[in-house]
Amino acid sequence: MKLSPQEKAAQKAAFRAMRPEKKLEHIWVYYKWPILLTLAALFILGSALHRTLTQKQPVLYLAFANVVAGEDLQEELTLGFLRDAGEDPTRREVFLYPELYLSDDAEIINHEYAYASRMKTMGAIQAQKMDVVLMNREAYDAFSQQGYLSDLAALLEEEEPSLRQRALPCLTENDVILEDNTIEWQLDEAQEHRVVTESVHNALVLDSLPLIEEAGMSDQVFLGVIANSPRLPEALAYVNYILTAGS
Repeated sequence: MKLSPQEKAAQKAAFRAMRPEKKLEHIWVYYKWPILLTLAALFILGSALHRTLTQKQPVLYLAFANVVAGEDLQEELTLGFLRDAGEDPTRREVFLYPELYLSDDAEIINHEYAYASRMKTMGAIQAQKMDVVLMNREAYDAFSQQGYLSDLAALLEEEEPSLRQRALPCLTENDVILEDNTIEWQLDEAQEHRVVTESVHNALVLDSLPLIEEAGMSDQVFLGVIANSPRLPEALAYVNYILTAGS
């Protein structure tokens, strides 16, 4: 019901005459929901603004597969690259998948963790959110056989010939499966088991490089570039950084 001017004036006079605590009680009773909705809107807006201002933009997505890097080495492999590339670490980052574990060994204790790592790896690659991977021999075999890795020799020859010369002593090759009828053969849908592979130079052996050698890694460490990476210039810049860091 619409109030008359006299009634509005009377309500204002009554409100002004209230004690402070009564005024607060009156405001809360009659304006509680507008106040709460306004506060909620301000909170959501503030949170969104804070995320926008503080969220770091990934320069590169890096994975450790069956490789454990100490705190110092991990910093060199992430922040060290950002500094070398002239990036601001407060605004940019190397997004890291730090503890992927890939294995086909039926005797491993934590099958669930290995399965989760495999799913996470496949999901990141399909989403084009994995660019470079550091891995041990077992993980390297798995990445290579699945065709996840770029032909580094061909990629460097096409994109960075000078970098290819620097990388040549570290290039190594592995098998890539082109054709495999294992499932059909196991189901008796094929008369013979047929696996066709080709050998591709798709990784670098990093053991002799100062950055890795000084870290005292127990296993061989390989570096590969993911074949469907949309950030190839950054991935190749990372290859260059690894080859020259600490030298």
